[in-house]
Amino acid sequence: MDAYLLDWANLLLRWAHVIVAIAWIGSSFYFVFLDNSLTPPDDPVLKDKGVGGELWAVHGGGFYHPQKYLVAPKKLPEQLHWFYWESYSTWLTGFALFTVMYLFNAGTFLIDKSVHDWSPAAAIATSLGFLVLCWLAYDMLCRVFGQKKNGDLIVGATVLAFVVFASWLACQLFAGRAAFLLVGAMLATTMSANVFFWIIPGQRKVVDQLRAGQQVDAIHGWRAKQRSVHNTYFTLPVLVAMLSNHYGWLSSGQHNWIVLVLLMLAGALIRHSFVARHKALVQGRRVPWEQAAAGVAVLLGLAIWLAPAPKAESRQATARPISFAAVQAVIDQRCVACHNAQLQNKGVALHSPDLIKQNAQALYQQASVLKLMPMNNATQITEDERNLLKRWFEAGAPLN
Repeated sequence: MDAYLLDWANLLLRWAHVIVAIAWIGSSFYFVFLDNSLTPPDDPVLKDKGVGGELWAVHGGGFYHPQKYLVAPKKLPEQLHWFYWESYSTWLTGFALFTVMYLFNAGTFLIDKSVHDWSPAAAIATSLGFLVLCWLAYDMLCRVFGQKKNGDLIVGATVLAFVVFASWLACQLFAGRAAFLLVGAMLATTMSANVFFWIIPGQRKVVDQLRAGQQVDAIHGWRAKQRSVHNTYFTLPVLVAMLSNHYGWLSSGQHNWIVLVLLMLAGALIRHSFVARHKALVQGRRVPWEQAAAGVAVLLGLAIWLAPAPKAESRQATARPISFAAVQAVIDQRCVACHNAQLQNKGVALHSPDLIKQNAQALYQQASVLKLMPMNNATQITEDERNLLKRWFEAGAPLN
């Protein structure tokens, strides 16, 4: 029953996490687009009001005219819409899901003893340390270099080096899938911390200064903008790190940390291309697709690198039928420990021929195609054994 309730918690938290993440990323992408698409107003009335940029848009059968003030309107309205719960809800649901999925099952999901044999408590503490230390390191970099000449370039290059190191270290300590997810969660925590510690507090200070009739300190708006721009570059790397959880072949290789770095690099390059595109369109310049092309090239190179080597099996060996006895021997050794009459993980039992036949497609998908099972390859299934299960299923999963 406990496993069943955890599955429900996993489903509902994952659903909620996706919903609020869509809301956060959607609003973030929109405002980055808006900032980069504004043009100075021609209307003297708007100029007199302090409007520094405007945009005309059409959507959903109506016309929209968003305007951005250089600092603030002369009179601040009573009602202001704040964009922060999208961020906080995304982090809270994500951390809750990480807790239910990984921290409650650290021995199964965080630890791969063939990678690093340590206690669940140590793995949990280290994984939480990744989240905290990434934010502290990034925040320190922004404080030290953020306002210097070429500060964003320095911060970006240093953060890239830090992420490469963190990816390597995570893949030396944790199970591959957990390592990929943890690096994504590390960056996502930094994004939400930007909102919590800098963006929203800075905006609140500006509002308080305006309501008190004081002169607004422009540094608050500048910092908020800087952190928002950083967040938009983190977004696609975070998403691909989270999605990789469903593709075990990405994280199971010897050089999985390089795979993770290249995936995130491709995402950042493609995102930069779209940011640059917004600016180019409003300025009447050529749209720079070079970064997107570079990101796609990285993905293509990665796909070629990870492509499985052609099997050297003879035609005679391939044509030879797979005996069910051989299939059952593999399943008894590699799968039944977690899928038996007493322990039916995910509601799947494999301790009899009829049950193996009933779950043949799931076996094929999880063990041969996605290579997600056995979890963290705890029972050390071999590639030959995965291929044996594949050939048996593709032959119709016979019981003889």
